Amino acid sequence: MAEGSRPTLARRRRIGGDGEPEIFCADEQRAHSLDLERWRALAEAVVLAEGVRGAAELSVIFVEREVIAELNESYMEKTGPTDVLAFPIDAPDVELSSTPGSVSRGPDRAPVDIGDLPLLLGDVVICPAVAAEQAPTHAGTFEDELALLVVHGVLHVLGWDHDDDPARVAMQGREVELLRTLHWSGDPPVGFRQEHPE
Repeated sequence: MAEGSRPTLARRRRIGGDGEPEIFCADEQRAHSLDLERWRALAEAVVLAEGVRGAAELSVIFVEREVIAELNESYMEKTGPTDVLAFPIDAPDVELSSTPGSVSRGPDRAPVDIGDLPLLLGDVVICPAVAAEQAPTHAGTFEDELALLVVHGVLHVLGWDHDDDPARVAMQGREVELLRTLHWSGDPPVGFRQEHPE
């Protein structure tokens, strides 16, 4: 790991407490009609394929161009709307203490077992309007573009990145593998281009 770089989520424990991963989807845009259950199920399948087990939470939010442009400027220091942003929750593991106000099950009881708490994975924010614009020269169709963006965003939340050539090749390979299994049920359609537009 390069000096000064952050460890990725891929190196962290990805097992939550008792339960199953939960994916929350929200549609906060009006440009395109979306099948939220379809995209929720795809995100959940990616989370499971990546080895997340137990109680874990991830949000996928579809937003307007203006909203993703604001997020892109605030968090990425880039101007204008983008297709997808990922916000992993990568704070240090919670420390439990016996000070007043600490997490406990009540007076004179053992502290809460951190393993019982849900693992908060993060948020994926997607702009369908941008996806629709770039689909013809990228994934081919609007549906394939959304599928790619869901997979891409979830992988980012789980620690994948494309900040150098080897990482980019590995991440793109994993995206295609997951899309073949979970979205296309076979080979990529004609017209699919793997490179992520910048």
